[in-house]
Amino acid sequence: MNYTRRKFLHTAGLTAATGLLATNSVLGSDLFWRKNSNTLKVGLIGCGGRGTAAAVEALNADSNVILTAMGDAFSDHLDNSFQTLKEKMGSKVQVPDEHKFIGLDAFQKVIASDVDVVLLAAPPAFRPSHLEASVNAGKHIFCEKPFAVDGPGLRRVIEAAKKAKSQNLALVSGFCWRYHLPKRETFGKVLEGQIGTVLAAESTYNTGELWYKERQNTWSDFEYQLRNWLYYNWLSGDHIIEQAIHSLDMMQWALGDKLPLKVTGSGGRQKRVDSKFGNVYDHFAVVYEYENGLKSYFSCRQQENTSPSYAVELVGDQGKCLVDCRTGEHIITGKEPWKYDDSTKFTDDKSYEKSESRSMYQQEHDELFASIRNNKPKYDGDWMVRSNLIALAGRTAGYTGQTVSVEEVLDSNEKLFPDNVSWDMKHSIPVAIPGVDTVI
Repeated sequence: MNYTRRKFLHTAGLTAATGLLATNSVLGSDLFWRKNSNTLKVGLIGCGGRGTAAAVEALNADSNVILTAMGDAFSDHLDNSFQTLKEKMGSKVQVPDEHKFIGLDAFQKVIASDVDVVLLAAPPAFRPSHLEASVNAGKHIFCEKPFAVDGPGLRRVIEAAKKAKSQNLALVSGFCWRYHLPKRETFGKVLEGQIGTVLAAESTYNTGELWYKERQNTWSDFEYQLRNWLYYNWLSGDHIIEQAIHSLDMMQWALGDKLPLKVTGSGGRQKRVDSKFGNVYDHFAVVYEYENGLKSYFSCRQQENTSPSYAVELVGDQGKCLVDCRTGEHIITGKEPWKYDDSTKFTDDKSYEKSESRSMYQQEHDELFASIRNNKPKYDGDWMVRSNLIALAGRTAGYTGQTVSVEEVLDSNEKLFPDNVSWDMKHSIPVAIPGVDTVI
């Protein structure tokens, strides 16, 4: 992908105009939102917090978009989401009871309900099947990150993405920082050579702990795990894939989306060791080595009361670049110093709940729907799967204690997510032990 300053600024200008038009539309009018031949109908698959926010952003992205179908494994998720969306978006939410689908097969019913665009926001392990079904049905797609929790799943995603491209379907990923205009400008300068040849890189996603839902007497083992999907690598991929992949994606972007030659890492459970936290690690540290001798150092952790860090730093032979997602800094020092004056600070991964501006989350949907309207569907498929792959490679290196290649990880037949799931199933994977569990 050729990232140039001119391309970034041109895209920013077009999408800003699109956002302005959407913002200035007549909101809340039943007459205005009446369906017509130009109405784009949206289906939401996965009605948690991120899915609900994505639906708001989709409905805000275009003056003639309505939500007509929703699906989730749990009725309480769907009911809460519907109530929130109805309160926020009014008559743009037109989901009759018969288009509220509950169960593990709800995604199939949403896709079959005559929608034009689907928002895929269920837990990551379901993404390959949801993406495949959406592409096969000819739908335009917003696909939340990550896209697969294992090599077999990612291979399915790669094939589905190729098919989406061949069928001229929009496929926009949930890598929101790629849609953050300050980062487009900053990494664009790096890719144009403003810090010279990049010699080393560091990226971090060090944060606190997340939510947990106490088990209810009526829940089966599978329901309990699914409601706490973050803590099971066969559902989430582990936090290096589910959350910290944002930092890895920014690193990939800044390095031109090249794949590393080899990956070495470590990780484990130091603090979050209770059985309620399933089988995921609470920290990883990974080194990615590239063909030109460049090394990229990555670390992430989810440990309460520890020092936070969410940044990418690049060292070139003519300068340095720092992008800090916590402080909003976008700085280049050295031969050609530069600083982005960013008045909107995105302080954490929940900024879509706090910002009144058209955030990077909104930008994703602005560009998605503009591309559909212009019959030039936006396609993120090539680079989004690469970022997922290096996250998988980092987890594999940490779990096994071995130096691995991305080819080995992609070709692996280790399948974490079973082919068939049901409410009465029992599926348990022990915590990985480096040096013992060495199979890739």
